[in-house]
Amino acid sequence: MIFINYNRCSTCIKAKKHLISLNVDFVDQDITQGIPYDQLKQYVEKSGLDINKFFNTSGNMYKENNFKEKIKTMSYEEKLKTLSENGMLIKRPILVGDDFVLVGYKPEVYEQVIKHE
Repeated sequence: MIFINYNRCSTCIKAKKHLISLNVDFVDQDITQGIPYDQLKQYVEKSGLDINKFFNTSGNMYKENNFKEKIKTMSYEEKLKTLSENGMLIKRPILVGDDFVLVGYKPEVYEQVIKHE
């Protein structure tokens, strides 16, 4: 699995501790490095979520640049490009498995998905 996170994010820290407590093997990836366009596109498709769910709506960059309004008129491709160019706009953590992508952290969802891995 790939665990994409920000090391100063308290939710990411909780999620990482949870993965470790479940003895899950994962590759730790820093979100500040961004996610390449093609890879992000695969993650969005695999997640089954609307691309808007990948925006970190509580982040400073989102708020300061008025993305709440901007994303209403952006195309899917523009959203992907914008997210891939700035990792801090991406909601975190993201947990990527062979057949799933989880965005955000809900302990019960992690438990359920990991039991089926």
